[in-house]
Amino acid sequence: MTAAGALGRYHRRRDFSRTAEPEGRLAEPSGGPASYVVQIHDARSMHFDFRLEADGVLKSFAVPKGPSRDPHDKRFATPTEDHPLEYRDFEGVIAQGEYGGGTVIVWDEGTYRNVSTDRAGDEIPLAEALERGHASFWLDGRKLTGGYSLTRFRTEEDGGKEAWLLVKHADGRAAAAGTPDPRRARSARTGRTLKQVAAAARGGTR
Repeated sequence: MTAAGALGRYHRRRDFSRTAEPEGRLAEPSGGPASYVVQIHDARSMHFDFRLEADGVLKSFAVPKGPSRDPHDKRFATPTEDHPLEYRDFEGVIAQGEYGGGTVIVWDEGTYRNVSTDRAGDEIPLAEALERGHASFWLDGRKLTGGYSLTRFRTEEDGGKEAWLLVKHADGRAAAAGTPDPRRARSARTGRTLKQVAAAARGGTR
């Protein structure tokens, strides 16, 4: 698939003369471990963005309550447009009036291992697993570790928007702790809160 096809929706929604978000392009497979990132986005409504590298882009989901370490928490997730791989580095402020206007921090980042399988037990690529409606993966991040799954429970054909659940596996990395308060959470990269990133963008203190 071309960059225009994979990232067309991403590009159409943004004016890169007005936003610091990366324009990006479809990337070639690196051959190394696949990456993931979780960003907190203080936009019209506060949410976490959960992104997994696959097929040269970041497959992206908006998760209002954020990923949890507790297997009992079933987190509602909505798929969003594919993002360029460069977006995993983005932390800053999207101007008000632009699509997704608000502050973004990198809450967690790391690599993941795809453990998605078909009914015969054979591994299938992550992008294909998502198309089928169920993907499993093992995260090795700064804050999130262990197995997780994304499962589609409603399609657009069912009426309304496509909807998924993000759930932690009951493994040795599970914990009773859920998700931190996003307004108090700190960037995995800079240690800053949303408020501090916004203040720095306005020329305030860091």
